[in-house]
Amino acid sequence: MSLTSLTAVELGKKIKEKEVTVKEAVLASLEQIKKHEDVINAYVTVDVEGALKRAEEVQALIDAGELTGPLAGVPVAIKDNMCTDGMLTTCSSKILGNFVPTFTAEAVINLEKAGAVILGKTNMDEFAMGSTTETSAYGVTRNPWNPEHVPGGSSGGSCAAVAAEECFYALGSDTGGSIRQPSSFCGITGIKPTYGTVSRYGLIAYGSSLDQIGPVAKDVTDCATILEVISSYDKKDSTSVEREYDFTSALVDDVKGMRIGIPKDYMGEGLDPEVKEAVLAAAKVLEEKGAIVEEFDLALIEYAIPAYYVIASAEASSNLARFEGVKYGYRTENYDGLHHMYKKSRSEGFGPEVKRRIMLGSFVLSSGYYDAYYLKALRTKALIKQAFDKAFEKYDVILGPAAPTTAPKLGESLSDPIKMYLGDIYTISVNLAGLPGITVPCGMDSKGLPIGLQLIGDCFKEKDIIRAAYSFEQTHKYQRCPLVEV
Repeated sequence: MSLTSLTAVELGKKIKEKEVTVKEAVLASLEQIKKHEDVINAYVTVDVEGALKRAEEVQALIDAGELTGPLAGVPVAIKDNMCTDGMLTTCSSKILGNFVPTFTAEAVINLEKAGAVILGKTNMDEFAMGSTTETSAYGVTRNPWNPEHVPGGSSGGSCAAVAAEECFYALGSDTGGSIRQPSSFCGITGIKPTYGTVSRYGLIAYGSSLDQIGPVAKDVTDCATILEVISSYDKKDSTSVEREYDFTSALVDDVKGMRIGIPKDYMGEGLDPEVKEAVLAAAKVLEEKGAIVEEFDLALIEYAIPAYYVIASAEASSNLARFEGVKYGYRTENYDGLHHMYKKSRSEGFGPEVKRRIMLGSFVLSSGYYDAYYLKALRTKALIKQAFDKAFEKYDVILGPAAPTTAPKLGESLSDPIKMYLGDIYTISVNLAGLPGITVPCGMDSKGLPIGLQLIGDCFKEKDIIRAAYSFEQTHKYQRCPLVEV
């Protein structure tokens, strides 16, 4: 068994027991990057020198007994929309192609305090706008299971890097499913925590009321452990919540009496038959373990996509107004006056998908359309939250697919943006309601591509979804990607 096949927690244990050095772990990851990056393109930046230097520092602290946590010395990759002091942070956009922050995102600081070694920054859809990691200014990321297919998005680089064993775990961000959907496509596990659990300070904003940082890794144990480390109350983030951050105690193989609801709306038209079969088989496993599983009606889900894209685009148009070529980032070379410089810098710096969403957002916020679109979307968001509140009066966990299909082929989604937006149907309502969700692998389709099971919990009830996911995982061994077994 190769070193890179270990989970993050397994590696942390071996480092603590002095079976493996931090430098050996970093070199193993760098070797995988060297071996597969030409095909996968999961990284925008690989910091070889910085990672090796940090490995020595962390090893000294572990040897001195100052770092004793489960992730000390374990190499990690960070999605390229989280600021890292002194390291290029681009959001995979030309407009931030030269941006090197002077501060670090709070979630990344928490990892560094725990002894993490940052390997580099992962590729993503530009400004997290997309579901396939094809809108990046740095080229497409490919799915390690089949390089002709997408890894999902927008955290496709992070998920592909974990699946290809180019890091032991990674951080992603989730605005409308951007952790859970690519985790499903890449055959790994990813958690989107309750909104406010992980500080958004240092996360370059797309949709501020929806964005949330979370972990992607090989199994539920890793994800719960990482989430425990990155979660914290942060007064620099006005949406940060002070709460209990104990997630690993939920790693128990016991779902007896747990009430699990399957929305009928999730299992109907548009769902691939193979995905449906795998998800229902997973529900059957949990039922056999003692859970009470039944179908129910979850109203208003059909309105989630239009509400989400109105709200997210409106917030994006506001958040991205700061990128104008003055303080930082790309500035056009030839311009005539300040306003011309703004216009040309943004026209040349942003890609087509980002421009589309800025234009949509500006439209729905404009005079005459604000009430008709934006306010209506906010009311719909409140009604969706009420529908989930009602569901959680009866159920502990909601079970369903993470995506309607397995990973599509490269180029298929970009040719039809509406189809790409509809691919988020099972994930976006979780963000609109601020709920926690987890994706775990639950099978393969006939093309050999992974299928993901999504479990949704009530606000601040991550423990319920972790317990259900962990229980299911005990019956479904992690499957390594064929690419890394060669």
